[in-house]
Amino acid sequence: MKITDVRLTLFAWEGIPSTTYGHHSARPTGRSDLGLLRVMTDEGVEGHAFLGTSSNPASLDGPALIRFLKPVVMEQDPLDRERLNKVLWSRARAATIRSIGAVDIALWDIAGKVAGLPIHRLIGTSRDKIGAYASSEIHRTREAYAEQAQHYKSTGWHAYKIHPPQNWREDIKVCEAVRRAVGDDYTVMLDSTWSYRYEEALRVGRAIQDLGFYWYEDPLHEQDIYNYVKLKQKLHIPIMATEYPISGLDSYVPWVMQRATDMLRGDVAVKGGITTLIKTAHLAEAFRMNYEVHHGGNSLNNIANLHVIMAIRNTEFFEVLLPDAMQKYGLEADIEVDREGYVHAPTGPGLGAAIDFELIERKKIGQLE
Repeated sequence: MKITDVRLTLFAWEGIPSTTYGHHSARPTGRSDLGLLRVMTDEGVEGHAFLGTSSNPASLDGPALIRFLKPVVMEQDPLDRERLNKVLWSRARAATIRSIGAVDIALWDIAGKVAGLPIHRLIGTSRDKIGAYASSEIHRTREAYAEQAQHYKSTGWHAYKIHPPQNWREDIKVCEAVRRAVGDDYTVMLDSTWSYRYEEALRVGRAIQDLGFYWYEDPLHEQDIYNYVKLKQKLHIPIMATEYPISGLDSYVPWVMQRATDMLRGDVAVKGGITTLIKTAHLAEAFRMNYEVHHGGNSLNNIANLHVIMAIRNTEFFEVLLPDAMQKYGLEADIEVDREGYVHAPTGPGLGAAIDFELIERKKIGQLE
C-alpha cells in the first residue's frame, strides 16, 4: 500500500459563541475554518483528520502541512506509522505540531480501516467507557459557576472543573461558591491556565486543598519548572502541568526527572498526534503517574483522544470543554455523555467517526493540494 495524495479541504465554521478560557487563549471572532485532511492510498483506503479549532483556523496551519509534510509521506506505506512519525517530526521547524498531529491521526485511521478495527483495539483496549467531566468557560459571576456545577452534578457527570476569572482572590471565592453548591462529596478541580505568580499560586493552592479539590492544574507559567518544584513541595493537593507548551515526547523529561508535577497532560493537537499520546501515557505509567488527556479542540481530535483514553490504564476522565458549540462541528454524530455520565468507546473501524461530508462540501471555502 502506498500514499498517493494528501489533500486539505477548508470549510467554514460560523456562529461560534464568544467564549474565553483564560488570558492566554485567542477570543473567537464568531467564525473560523476547519480542514478535512484526506490521506489517500492506491488501495482506495483513506485516512481522515480535522485540522483547526474555533480560535485557530486551519488556513493558518494548512499551507505548511501541504508544503512540508505532504512530500515526505507521498509514495510511502501508511502502515509504517512509527517510521513516518519520525520523518514528520524532522519537519517540526517548518510545519506546525498541530499539522503533524493531523497527519499522524490520519495514518492511524488508515491502519484501523485496513484491519477492520477501531484504533483503540489496535493499540490494545483497556476499557469501554470512561466518566466525563464538565470543563467550564470563564463566567462573570460566582453564581454562574455554582449553577453550572450543580447542573452537571444533577445530570450524572462525574466531575466539574473551573476555569476561573484569573484574579487569585476572586478565584478562591469562586472555588468556595462551587464547593458550597455541590457539597463535599462531588469531584471538583481548578484549572488556573498559567495565570499566577508563585506566591499567588501557593495561596490559591492552600485554599483549594482545604476545600478538597481533586487536582490543581496549570497554576504557573507553562515552563516555570523551578517554581513548580517549589509549589509541589509546599502543597499536598495533586498538581497537574505539561498541557503546554506545544511540543513532543521529549518535553516531558524534565518534569518527570525534577518531580515538578504529579500528573502529565496533553492531547493529539498540541502534542503531535496519537503516537505521542500513547508514548507519553506509557512513560507516565512507568512512574505511577496519571496521564490526563486534554480536550482536542475539534470533533475528530476529541474522537482520536477518546481512542487513546480507551487504550491506556492511567487516566480517569474524559474532558468536555464548554460550551459544546465551541468544540463540536463537522460530524453527523458526535461524542455524547450518557445518563450515568460516561462516554463510550468508538466501535467503527479506524476513528469510527461519521464525518458530515455534505456539510463540508456545502461550507467549502478552499482546497489545498
